[in-house]
Amino acid sequence: MDAVRLIAAGRHALAQSGAAWDIVSEAWQAQALAQGLGGWLAVTGPPELRPEARGLGEAGGRGCGVLDRAALRGEGITPDHSPRAAQLTEVADVRQALLGLQALLGEVGIALVGVACGTDDEGLYWQCIESIDAADESSDRVRALLRRLAVRERGSASGVA
Repeated sequence: MDAVRLIAAGRHALAQSGAAWDIVSEAWQAQALAQGLGGWLAVTGPPELRPEARGLGEAGGRGCGVLDRAALRGEGITPDHSPRAAQLTEVADVRQALLGLQALLGEVGIALVGVACGTDDEGLYWQCIESIDAADESSDRVRALLRRLAVRERGSASGVA
């Protein structure tokens, strides 16, 4: 499935999430998408984006790692795999995929702030804080990719390859 569609599905799922652990699970899904998109671009994307794309993949992987999988499983959520990210087969529009991922990561951060502010569970609070930091790091990597993509496009538009 195309990255833009997967990201749209993630945004929709996050918007539909009401319970705190559902939001945390969607944060994990978003990081898995960041990891998958970064990995895909690092292998098959434009050569000048590949170093930054590797960084996005690594940041997404670290973001997946900050979540307490035992706590998630205790809530009936099993993020041992990511069905959404596993469905990634193409990135038809790199810019739109990156813009969508940036929006998703921003929405994840806002949702996690809401959960962190509304919980009395110290474990959930710190899970949210770590996940917010991870989403912010991934978002920084997406911004770097978008800047590099803009430079690439300006070079192509001026006839410089």
